[in-house]
Amino acid sequence: MKLIILDRDGVINHDSPEFIKSPAEWMPIPGSLEAIARLNQAGYRVVIASNQSGIARELFDIATLNAIHQKMHASAQLVGADIDAIFFCPHAAIDNCDCRKPKNGMFEEISKRFKLSLKGVPTVGDSLRDLQAGFISGCVPYLVLTGKGEKTLETGGLPPGTQVFPDLAAMVDAFLKTTSAPANA
Repeated sequence: MKLIILDRDGVINHDSPEFIKSPAEWMPIPGSLEAIARLNQAGYRVVIASNQSGIARELFDIATLNAIHQKMHASAQLVGADIDAIFFCPHAAIDNCDCRKPKNGMFEEISKRFKLSLKGVPTVGDSLRDLQAGFISGCVPYLVLTGKGEKTLETGGLPPGTQVFPDLAAMVDAFLKTTSAPANA
């Protein structure tokens, strides 16, 4: 099984310092949903791992989060994209849970659910904590400069081997070129 793990806010959709609190606030980054469709066409299952502390902060509830995700699924399907699963952490940083990135609890759950080692699985994020959670789980980290990505790059401290791309569409284009190249090329 070919799998890729994406962060949500700042990778697939525009991010907001005030959180994405409603379906109306969820707006895809141009080209991101089409990039997911290209991954699907290449045989990849797409999974999202997202911190959603807005629930713990009582900025929105689980029903609203489900409505946001329904809009994301519907928007993806309009361009032929399919998101296989969404894993999220509803806790605040103060809760010190195992699922909130940069800890790798969500990644461990993805591994269990899909019965798959995450060694070598690509993970795409716009923040250091996205990349750290994936890296300690054995994933290959990719940073996109959308969302918090430019600030993350400026701050530095990226996991070894992190590749940097302007956005998800550019990352997917480059990734699919390297993974579809013949072994003897």
